[in-house]
Amino acid sequence: MSSYFDALETRSAAARAAWLATALPEQIRRAQGLAGYDGALGGVSASDVTSVADLAALPVLRKSALGAAQASQPPFGGFTTRAAAGFAHVFQSPGPLYEPGGAGHDWWRMGRFLNACGFGPGDIVQNCFGYHLTPAGMIFESGARAVGAAVLPAGTGQTELQVTAARDIGVTGYAGTPDYLKVILEKADEMGVVLGITKAAVSGGALFPSLRDYYAGRGISCLQCYATADLGNIAYESAAMEGMIVDEHVLVEIVTPGTGDPVPEGEVGEVVVTTLNPDYPLIRFATGDMSAVMAGSSPCGRTNLRIKGWMGRADQTTKIKGMFVRPEQVAALVARHPEIDRARVVARREDDQDVMVVRLETSATDADAYDASISAVLKLKGRVELVSPGGLPRDGVVIEDARNYD
Repeated sequence: MSSYFDALETRSAAARAAWLATALPEQIRRAQGLAGYDGALGGVSASDVTSVADLAALPVLRKSALGAAQASQPPFGGFTTRAAAGFAHVFQSPGPLYEPGGAGHDWWRMGRFLNACGFGPGDIVQNCFGYHLTPAGMIFESGARAVGAAVLPAGTGQTELQVTAARDIGVTGYAGTPDYLKVILEKADEMGVVLGITKAAVSGGALFPSLRDYYAGRGISCLQCYATADLGNIAYESAAMEGMIVDEHVLVEIVTPGTGDPVPEGEVGEVVVTTLNPDYPLIRFATGDMSAVMAGSSPCGRTNLRIKGWMGRADQTTKIKGMFVRPEQVAALVARHPEIDRARVVARREDDQDVMVVRLETSATDADAYDASISAVLKLKGRVELVSPGGLPRDGVVIEDARNYD
């Protein structure tokens, strides 16, 4: 088996850019013909959107808007290029939100990740992702088919039966959440059963270093991917374990939370994804997750963009003095004043009362000049602290809750 899933993974930057210059305008045109976008892309010339940088001029699509569209135009809100009956599956995620599923080759692009994990012909994968309503089980099963591996569709629960099946069938690999494999292994130890699992592909939760070390100590190589029900595989680890490599059929931007404005390379921000899936064209879909771009390419030889993996949630909405303050409001405050580079709202407790401190990065010297804007935009009065240019952390945090709840 080749160490790479296909030749796309090792393309030169020039070859990838040339391909994208054709593929991206085609996807924008597909989206423009869909009712879900409701004219939001109407003023865009698709032929002018040929790179990731060009996407910054387009609006961001948030999950809340997707849910609202699905409520008025079920089940997919007018964001798919075919009717629900034209798909192999229709899934329901909490919300509820509905996602389509296709049966075509590697429809969610999970095969690329499983290949990086070392799965292939001769392997039997114990797939412990859920098969009921939500798509995770089918996403990973589709990926297993793409690399030629067999699947035990295990789901979760009934751990003793899972151990018995893994032993009897000769399971060699695991797919599921990071911690459930440990549950299976501990049950196997309790039963006196030796399992043949040597590789694991995990997602849907945090893979802590101590847990990865535990698996390594048992001879199991464990890698993780970043995927969602809407987008499929977004990025994945390789054996190099240096960041996550972005999939070849999605485009990733890192933006300031609450806006669509890209941040400089290396800074933390919200992950915004454009998928090139022709059946489900999601353009600048805001995941609500935080990450950052890593410089350079992976030592494994894969050449696409790398991100640092999951670094928290972008929805930093915080209640202060009984009022919610949202990242979008902080972005609107900055937009009102060109001399402000960025802002950070800090919630504190002083004398048993909530206090809102608004830290503004600017060369201006008159803090009082911003009182009216803060009251109008944030709907609260706050204390202003002026910070010299470059003085605020580049960590993606725009609302910090510094209150002690102990």
